[in-house]
Amino acid sequence: MQYDYSKLCGRIKEIFGTQEAFAKEIQMSSTTLIKKLSNKVKFRQDEIGRSMKALKLNMKLIPIYFFKEKVEKNQQNNAARHK
Repeated sequence: MQYDYSKLCGRIKEIFGTQEAFAKEIQMSSTTLIKKLSNKVKFRQDEIGRSMKALKLNMKLIPIYFFKEKVEKNQQNNAARHK
């Protein structure tokens, strides 16, 4: 399963300006963060917690930022046709 991190990336840019600055804040290498945001490596619970704190977000919002499923283009097209 792949996750859509677009909302997370937007918040990172809004608060930190760059992914590199955010990665440093949460004690993660830029390379590791890029792998996580591109669904190559999964986020661990402690990383999610540090991220939410650094981004000044309520923990109740974790599903919106970390567990929104990525919708494939074929699924989007099929959904549009069935409306």
